Amino acid sequence: MLEAPGSGPKESAPAARAAPREVWKKGGRLLSVLLSVNVLLLASTLVSGGAFNKVAVYDTDVFALLTTMMLLAALWILFYLLRTARRPGAVPYRDAHAGPIWLRGGLVLFGICSLVMDVFKTGYYSSFLECQSAIKILHPLIQAVFVIVQTYFLWVSAKDCVHVHLDLTRCGLMFTLTTNLAIWMAAVVDESVHQGSAHSNASHTRLLPDPERVSSSSGDACSCDTAVCQIFQQGYFYLYPFNIEYSLFASTMLYVMWKNVGRLLAATHGHSHTVSRASLFRETYFAGPILGLILFVVGLAVFIFYEVQVSEEGGRTQQALVTYYSFNIVCLGLMTLVSLSGSVIYRFDRRAMDHHKNPTRTLDVALLMGAALGQYAISYYSIVAVVVGTPRDLLGALNLAHALLMIAQHTFQNVFIIESLHRGPPGEVPQESPPKEPCQGLTFDNLDALHTLPACPPTPRLVTPSPADPQAAVTVILAPRDHWRRRCLKDISLFLLLCNIILWIMPAFGARPHFSNTVEVDFYGYSLWAAIVNVCLPFGIFYRMHAVSSLLEVYVLS
Repeated sequence: MLEAPGSGPKESAPAARAAPREVWKKGGRLLSVLLSVNVLLLASTLVSGGAFNKVAVYDTDVFALLTTMMLLAALWILFYLLRTARRPGAVPYRDAHAGPIWLRGGLVLFGICSLVMDVFKTGYYSSFLECQSAIKILHPLIQAVFVIVQTYFLWVSAKDCVHVHLDLTRCGLMFTLTTNLAIWMAAVVDESVHQGSAHSNASHTRLLPDPERVSSSSGDACSCDTAVCQIFQQGYFYLYPFNIEYSLFASTMLYVMWKNVGRLLAATHGHSHTVSRASLFRETYFAGPILGLILFVVGLAVFIFYEVQVSEEGGRTQQALVTYYSFNIVCLGLMTLVSLSGSVIYRFDRRAMDHHKNPTRTLDVALLMGAALGQYAISYYSIVAVVVGTPRDLLGALNLAHALLMIAQHTFQNVFIIESLHRGPPGEVPQESPPKEPCQGLTFDNLDALHTLPACPPTPRLVTPSPADPQAAVTVILAPRDHWRRRCLKDISLFLLLCNIILWIMPAFGARPHFSNTVEVDFYGYSLWAAIVNVCLPFGIFYRMHAVSSLLEVYVLS
């Protein structure tokens, strides 16, 4: 009996071996999710409770919990690397879509910055060694070890589809993911209150390491009088955005690994994203990168001007806000038009849609849509405050235009990115049924009758050089027609990438026009508006960096 190529017992053997090991996959996932939810709720309770003076939860309690979680997560990672991954048949498959090189490279970059932050944090708390708990110095040291171990683990194992220790691996991955989310929450609370304290005299946190706020559990005040201590303090906070992004990058990679535990992949699943160096850097019109670099440099100048004017006493806050909003309106408007043009180009794109199951792409789409909700919320609150509020001036008009363009830009950029991620690689066209040839449709009950039938005429083929695959031949014919579209899409991706970077830098490193502009503060009151901004803005900041990662993948796929 004849078998089709690629079929047979050799390909189905892994599935047959994996079946007895895991009868109910959803049961293992449910157990790990329940563990994650309970640990995350405990961490959220302590982090949020330690952020208010009226709650009897000290910052040492928060640091003790985070340190314990990081130690346990690091121990499980070592167990995975030394035992689980080394068992025979532990990783029969590797997901080609998981952990792309730019995501792992970004993780390493943010990890290095997090290590520098831990050095500053250790130096800062060492200045109060005589009046501080030892856990405050131990916490950044353990965090540095955790960052090193986790970064190595994700670099070498992000693509693994594990088939041993299934329940233990799922629980370990979810616990490590929860640890990163707890670190992210603590950093967001600390950084948000630090930024908010610049606009309000009332401080609401004990996690904030200002000189007058750092005190021991016995109530003795600790002062930061030396120049070295102040350098550590400032450097510690300026490096917070990198630590926040590191935790979120690690969480996304851990989630994909969790989804891939016990997963069976076909030999031909997915496609490679390998692109030659020449096509990566030359196949553009250079209009997108040049315009993006111009906006990036101008944005840095506007950001520095804004920070200088707002931070100085008696500074020209009104002029700084007008400059800030004007730049953002121009940048967001161009990004909206460029995203729309990319969607229009896709209307003429002949590449096939990729309908394969892809946990990485599913997570990317969910994160893009979910993180955008934070900026949507801030924008709609601003629109209501400007429209219903009393002042009708230039600043109010700029604020309204900025909020409307922010909503439009997020919407159209998400549409462009999501459609791009669902496109096949370059050169892949939709499959069409080939025309029937004269000899197609005949069946033979007896192979001996083959010699009595006339031979089919040879199929005409393209002259050399020509691909052996007819679909590839179609691609060669369509290549000149699609070349300009590919170059335009690359320009669009690079332009949006650079713009998202500068729009990440501004809020991540301290730009808070939400508080400098008093329209929303007067309309909602400081407490409510500060709560809205501190909850929603971290999602907006994460959206920008995640969009950068997705746009880099779009650039490669184009």
